[in-house]
Amino acid sequence: MRIALHQSRTGTDPATNAIALLTAVEDARAGGADMLFTPEMSGLLDQNRGRAAVHLREETDDPTLATVRAAAKQHQLWVSIGSLALKGGADDRLVNRGFVIDDQGEIRARYDKIHLFDVDLPTGESWRESAAYAPGERPVVVTTPWAKLGLSICYDIRFPDLYRALSDAGAELLSVPAAFTVPTGKAHWHILLRARAIEAGAFVVAAAQAGKHEDGRSTFGHSLVVDPWGEILLDMEDGIGVGFADLDMARLADVRARVPALRHRRPIGAPETIS
Repeated sequence: MRIALHQSRTGTDPATNAIALLTAVEDARAGGADMLFTPEMSGLLDQNRGRAAVHLREETDDPTLATVRAAAKQHQLWVSIGSLALKGGADDRLVNRGFVIDDQGEIRARYDKIHLFDVDLPTGESWRESAAYAPGERPVVVTTPWAKLGLSICYDIRFPDLYRALSDAGAELLSVPAAFTVPTGKAHWHILLRARAIEAGAFVVAAAQAGKHEDGRSTFGHSLVVDPWGEILLDMEDGIGVGFADLDMARLADVRARVPALRHRRPIGAPETIS
C-alpha cells in the first residue's frame, strides 16, 4: 500500500484551503498513492470563532467535503480527511469530524473526535475545545482494500485505551491527523505516535498542520508514518506539501508474530487497593 500525507498550513479562507486539498489529491495520484491522508481541520483553521462561524455548514452542505469527494472520484483515490469543523453536534455545538472517502467519492466512515483539548499553557495559549465542540461517542474502524483503518484525531493520541479498542476491533493501520501545538509537539509527538504503533502492532499515519497560521497559532508539523516496530518511515519536518510512504503489510504480520502482545491481552478489572 502506497500512502500520501498532506502536511498543510490551513488558513481562514475555506476556498483557498479547498484548492490546497485539490492540489494534494492531484499530487498524491501523480505519485502513485492508493490513499491520501490530510490533517485535522483541513477545511478551516481559525481560532476567531465569530469570523469562522460564517463559513460553518452541516455535513450535507459543506463545500470542502463536496470538493474532496468529487476529486477522489475523478482521480480514483481513497482520501482520509483528517477532520472538518461542522455544525450538527449536541447542544448546538460543532463536531470535529473525520471522513474516509473511497475512490468513487463515497463516504465509507465518519469519526467524531472523542477527547477534547481544554488547557491553559505556560506560553499564554488557552484552548477550550469543549466550549465549541461536542465529543464523539464511539471508536470507528473501517475496512479498506489494503487494511482495516482505525480513526482518531489529535488529542486522542494521549488515550491508549482508544487504540486498544481499535486494535481489538482489528485495526492494522491507525490514523492520527493533528494540529499539535509546538511545545507539546516537541515534547511528546514522536514518542506518543511510536508508542501507539508498538502497543497496537500497527502502522500509524499522522498527517499534521505545520507552521505559523493566519489566525496566529503555530503548529508543530512533523507528519509521521511509523511502522509496527516503532520505526519512523516518514517525517515531513516543517515543510508544506505531500509526502509518500510504502506500507508492507507483511511487515505487520512479522512484527505481530515476533511480539504477540495482542493475543496475550486480558481483561483488566479495577485494582485492589490496600491501605
